[in-house]
Amino acid sequence: MKLPTEGARWFVHLRWIACAIVFGTVVLGWALRIIPDPRPLLWVGVGMLICNSAFWLYQRHLSSTRNNVDRHIAVQIFCDVTALALLLYFSDLTRNPFLYFFSLPMIIAGMYLHGRTPYYFGGLVTLLVGGMMWLEYRGYLPRFPVRFAGESPPPMLAGYLIATFVAFASTLWITLYFARSIRAYVDRAHQELRQKEKMVGIGQLVAGIGHQIANPLDGVQNCLRRIGERVRDDARLTEYVQLMEEALDRIEKTTKRVQSFARPRGIELEDTSVNAAVESTLQLLGPQHKDGITIETQLGDVPLVRGDAYTLQEVLFNLCLNAIAAMPDGGLLKLRTLTLGPLDDYNPGDVAIEVSDTGVGIPRGNLERIFEPFFTTRADSGGTGLGLGLCRMLISEMDGRIQVHSELNEGTTFTVVLPRAEHAAKEAVKEPPR
Repeated sequence: MKLPTEGARWFVHLRWIACAIVFGTVVLGWALRIIPDPRPLLWVGVGMLICNSAFWLYQRHLSSTRNNVDRHIAVQIFCDVTALALLLYFSDLTRNPFLYFFSLPMIIAGMYLHGRTPYYFGGLVTLLVGGMMWLEYRGYLPRFPVRFAGESPPPMLAGYLIATFVAFASTLWITLYFARSIRAYVDRAHQELRQKEKMVGIGQLVAGIGHQIANPLDGVQNCLRRIGERVRDDARLTEYVQLMEEALDRIEKTTKRVQSFARPRGIELEDTSVNAAVESTLQLLGPQHKDGITIETQLGDVPLVRGDAYTLQEVLFNLCLNAIAAMPDGGLLKLRTLTLGPLDDYNPGDVAIEVSDTGVGIPRGNLERIFEPFFTTRADSGGTGLGLGLCRMLISEMDGRIQVHSELNEGTTFTVVLPRAEHAAKEAVKEPPR
């Protein structure tokens, strides 16, 4: 997620308020005789005003590139940490309740900075506060104690300092951890939203293309029927015409399927046999079958699922083509259907279809990206990167899930999980335990 330049400008405006609070608090503390000498704190406040004026002038010419914004915010956080450390040092660091205000710049660093930079700031603050406590305890730095109700400053005890530092450091790093976790969650949500927007745009584009194909397709089919009437006496030509009609019927079904992508609910859910879908896929796979590749099926006694037979067939066909492409030197393509048991990760009773190959496998770095639109490792051989993304979208439309497991040079297994039909689920509940 890219941070806009308004984020850096917002910090500048917020710092003006912080400067006013610092001056007001110092003056009030001096008037109440809590702060004996306000001059060091006032000088720190003046330094904050000077730095913030420089930030205000610089941000007017700040470009919106990620590096510039990150660098500008990192400099602001460094100045804030330095100013806060000086303010706390000149107002009795070890007894100052505002010590935990260091969590604020850590939240900003964790939310807006990238990479390891937030952790560098966390380490800097930890060392800075710990170092000042140790130097004050050893007497290398003078103390600036505050006086509440005229009391004399208590002595610095090692146990108290250690307990204070441990509480401060743990609070600081827990805050930083949660800020980074929230940022990572937001980034993932933003990426998923971008992918969904891409898929919506792709669906609309493909639906338009399907509409343009459907119109001339009707004319071609009409012409082909007339040709078939003229060649009835020739058995071979009649057979060719029938093959062309079957091919055009498949194209027509595909265009209708494509046009349904742009509709809110293009899939008609009905009781579907996954075993029949696997067998139909294998029949379509015949012309795509390469030499040296063995196809094996292991069809279990599985219940019907709620799905769309044609859509499921398209998904399995795409997965099989990918598996064949992953075995250029031959191998084993295995299709297996099974019912999930109570120890599986998904709902018990759901039906799973596994498409496994013994090909080259998928690198670990690509496993999280294979379902992204336009991501492909076979661009040279005509891959568009749309197949797996559409497969996941179609399976989601059927309230199912798709997952992948792969090992380099060992093979890949795609698992499609679909919910079983309602009547099958009710019958399973009525069955007595064995």
